[in-house]
Amino acid sequence: MNRVTVRSLLACCFALLGAGHGAAALAARAPPAKVVVQDPFVDLRSGPGRGFPATFSVERSASIELLRQRTDWIKVRTEGGREGWVHRSQLERTLTPGGAPVQVAGPKPEARTEHRWEVGLATGDFGGANVVAVNGAYALTPHLHVRADVQHLLGDYSNGWLGTAGIAHIFAPEWRVSPFIGIGGGVLSISPKATLVQAEDRTDSVAYAGIGVRGFLTNRFLLAGEYRSYVVFTSRDENEEIDEWTVGFTYFF
Repeated sequence: MNRVTVRSLLACCFALLGAGHGAAALAARAPPAKVVVQDPFVDLRSGPGRGFPATFSVERSASIELLRQRTDWIKVRTEGGREGWVHRSQLERTLTPGGAPVQVAGPKPEARTEHRWEVGLATGDFGGANVVAVNGAYALTPHLHVRADVQHLLGDYSNGWLGTAGIAHIFAPEWRVSPFIGIGGGVLSISPKATLVQAEDRTDSVAYAGIGVRGFLTNRFLLAGEYRSYVVFTSRDENEEIDEWTVGFTYFF
């Protein structure tokens, strides 16, 4: 990829990332449903996941209101006004005030836009070197994510590390499969494997523009593939351009 193409891709990414999104009108909400606890107790957690601590327990025969759902977790409110998150499987053992079993639907497609954090593992090719990468992202909005990547580069003649931070724009986060673009920068450190002649390690700044596609495998996992075009700002007269391809799994919560 020549320099003109890289600059064009960067300009396109900036233009798309700068495009605003109109605010959606808030839909009227129905009154929250009420259920009656049948288990000896139900734990309310501070967030939608088993990693969040239990902050309160509701005992059998107590009524709770169902406020909203995020993936497999439902936010509830007790009669005393305490709020917390309960897993869907626990609510399926509750009853309505009339004594009927409660059916809690699984996550809807729009729930895909409600998570905030993502962590992932990926592998691929960086200019001929093998890549093993870990990454993380935080969703500022369903469309705009801040992300960071740490990559270990394993080549025939040198090894290295690449750390980057950037932003990604998800075009259709509610779709099962959606394209995305991203831009960012970071630091590349290369350590040659030379044994006969002592070669110097290199540490250079980099910038990248990328494009990819991601798809939901389950309610918690994504499969993503991405192409990135890097510009390495060397201390020599000419900067380097390197292509990278990666594919990996992402867990979101």
